[in-house]
Amino acid sequence: MTNIEGAGVRRSLVALSGVLALGLAGCSDGRSAPVSEGDVAGLPISHFESGLKPAAPEPDLDVTNVSSDEADRVAVATIADVEDYWSDALPGNFDVKFEPVKSLLSYDSDGENQENGCGDTKGNANAFYCNVDDSVAWDRGVLLPTMMDQFGPLSVVTVLAHEFGHAVQYRLGDKAGISRNTPTIVKEQQADCFTGAYYRWVAEGKSKYFAVSTSDGLNSALSSLFLVRDSAGTSATDRSAHGTGFDRTYAFQIGFEQGPTECAAMTLDSIQPRLTERPFDSGDRDGDIEVDQEAIGLLKDSLDQAFAGAKVQAPEIVDDGASCPNGSATPPATYCTSDNTVRIDLTALAELGQPVDQEGEFTGSSSGGHGDFAAFSEVASRYAMGIQKGVGASLDNANAGLRTACLVGAWAAVAAQEGQQMRLSAGDLDEAISDLLRPDSLVAADVDGKPAASGFNRVEAMRTGYLQGSGPCSTQYG
Repeated sequence: MTNIEGAGVRRSLVALSGVLALGLAGCSDGRSAPVSEGDVAGLPISHFESGLKPAAPEPDLDVTNVSSDEADRVAVATIADVEDYWSDALPGNFDVKFEPVKSLLSYDSDGENQENGCGDTKGNANAFYCNVDDSVAWDRGVLLPTMMDQFGPLSVVTVLAHEFGHAVQYRLGDKAGISRNTPTIVKEQQADCFTGAYYRWVAEGKSKYFAVSTSDGLNSALSSLFLVRDSAGTSATDRSAHGTGFDRTYAFQIGFEQGPTECAAMTLDSIQPRLTERPFDSGDRDGDIEVDQEAIGLLKDSLDQAFAGAKVQAPEIVDDGASCPNGSATPPATYCTSDNTVRIDLTALAELGQPVDQEGEFTGSSSGGHGDFAAFSEVASRYAMGIQKGVGASLDNANAGLRTACLVGAWAAVAAQEGQQMRLSAGDLDEAISDLLRPDSLVAADVDGKPAASGFNRVEAMRTGYLQGSGPCSTQYG
């Protein structure tokens, strides 16, 4: 976040008390029913080990330079699986006959050089679709093992399903609006969306090769997609832009919830209003400020202004180690219902708020934190508990955490406006997503610190608040 010295803080339009009073009585945003923490986009929340099925068949695919490595085993099964999916989805949704890609290549970027239509593979730790020769290639030596070490085998599935999504774009052509002039960000959003549509099919139990739970399984898929996000400060108009983690997970979720036809309908005009990828503001070079007493004071002012419309007593923020004598402590921030205070452990928050080490994240050797906005979001979530208590909302039921994440998103949208004393910076929303996907995140947790079971739902709730305001926070998560 950035601290704009001397700037006036604009009063927000968030009027939570009226919204909550109406929202708790019913749903008004076009959904057939409020979201339940017991489901993920209509599928039950499931808990089991995700990955390659023990009895999965041996794929009958011709792969150049393939090895017996575990990474290749998962990669080849992924290609066979996505081909199974698209062999039905292309004719069923687009009346287009499915054609497999013409060639597949496995290589070791640190090993002997290989070639395909897009050139040499030496030193190219990547996975990619090459339209020159209609091929899919992947680095089994560095990229896939690194991702598997970080997020398990589903990271390989996610990356290669995305690359196959580009092959699908070229098969659809005009039906996906793809031409030489299509901006990269549109192609990438479509491919992420196609990946989500494929994952829905797997989560529904239709895959011969993979099983994916809607809890940890989807969390792994989202985390691995998040891992390969663009660096903070990248412009969406950059020729190589793939999207922020916020943008990429959103596209995945659209595909998972709405299917491949919605993905193919994405255009620059349709996605531009929701894209969050942008350069840093002038004078804001890295997007992080120190998480200290001064920053907490600015945060309190920002929250007070954003939630003023609730017309309830705002909680005070006290640095006392996040204890709560008469309630559950949820460090590094706790909401105490007995005295309407948010109690924090500033030292722990400062550690959480250290700048992100994105390169270290990828290799599993990160020495950084989750960024300042991750720390501020944790505090904001406990503050939002106080506002909810003031208007009579429940704090400890299954949906309380999701409602809280939604309200944090609504506050973030206010903080993104120009003229804010504490203003959202490029990369801040990704810091929030990073925190949301942690198993002990408070941003989507109830008053006792129990997080919503599904990372998919946590991310969706915060994004809903950010893009739609506070209204849906109660109507969808009442």
